[in-house]
Amino acid sequence: MKICFLFNHDAAHQVAHSIGIAACLAEQYPQHETVIAFGSAAIRQEIEKHLTAEQVTRLSWHDLSLPSLASGALAPLNKLFPARRLARLFLGGTSLRQYDLIVSTERTCLILKRQWRDKGPKFVLVPHGAGDRAVTYHPAMKDFDLMLLSGAKVRDQMVAHDIVTADQCRIIGYPKFDSLIGKAPEKFFDNDNPVFLYNPHFDPLLSSWYDDGEAILEWFYQRIDQYNLIFAPHVMLFFKNTHISAEYKKGRRRPDVAQKYRSAPNILVDLESPQLFDMSYTLSSDAYIGDVSSQVYEFLYHPRPCFFLDTHSAQIGKPHSPEKPTYESWNLGPVARSAQELCLLLDDYKEIGLRYQAEQKRLMDYTADRSDSRPAAERGAEAIADYLNFQAG
Repeated sequence: MKICFLFNHDAAHQVAHSIGIAACLAEQYPQHETVIAFGSAAIRQEIEKHLTAEQVTRLSWHDLSLPSLASGALAPLNKLFPARRLARLFLGGTSLRQYDLIVSTERTCLILKRQWRDKGPKFVLVPHGAGDRAVTYHPAMKDFDLMLLSGAKVRDQMVAHDIVTADQCRIIGYPKFDSLIGKAPEKFFDNDNPVFLYNPHFDPLLSSWYDDGEAILEWFYQRIDQYNLIFAPHVMLFFKNTHISAEYKKGRRRPDVAQKYRSAPNILVDLESPQLFDMSYTLSSDAYIGDVSSQVYEFLYHPRPCFFLDTHSAQIGKPHSPEKPTYESWNLGPVARSAQELCLLLDDYKEIGLRYQAEQKRLMDYTADRSDSRPAAERGAEAIADYLNFQAG
């Protein structure tokens, strides 16, 4: 059978969530043809970084790149909505229909399934993260035939939201964690001061960057000899100047980063490099500051202090309280309602981290299953092979 792993996003942050599964499937189940469908030369380049030369040749490749003229014409629209992603599906839909299975890290591809009216491939989801936002359990995901999930938390939530049944889920662990085996933290500053990671989301309502981000940078700027800060937002935050949330019907222009923060010796500003999503920063920081990004779970590969900024829960009708947190991740550290309130807590980060350590370990076990000693990629490949065997009867 022919299995297509679809990498149709403009940014490369979703690649690591499923490419290991594809490589393992091609190696261990050669009776199936494993195909990588990629949306641009840049995405193929990022994919190949995760592969050996032998794996590159073992896989088949399907180029979905748009003609340069079309890509250029769509550039203005692409800053507002995923115009190029949709165009690639529209133009490449016929060729994608040849596969028996399409594996994706996001739901845009389901446009094809609805268009084909179930007379095409089966669709498999490998979520790009294990977060707690409502969009994680979007009703459109009901159209996936199978889900390969990181842990029982995501499965239980999918079932609770009536997205899929438990029988449609396979728990495989968190595939990105495979790359951390044996990996040591990196040193990003020429001193031994504590390193904080600030990782705001891009959503114009949910993100702390729009109203509170500069105040957080300023607090660290004033403490050059005391703390270091890595400002590593979600890779999509600086991909656009204006962000529009269809979910919350809100749009905002994204503030830039002042030059003084970019030049500060204790602040590392990274707005676009692969280190935003390869877990270099999450592995190498002493404490985490965020809002709603699922990257907090990547940071908690090892339990450490976490701080959250809530600038929106009352606006969405779910005001946060310790007894009823707006997001499950907000059980993992104190939740502040302003940058000023947040910064008052940071000097006590070590003590605060110890208070939340037991809950961090519990929720991580629930979120990213490690009960099986095998890599998540191997477990995912086995799940796909077993599903194909079942479909074949």
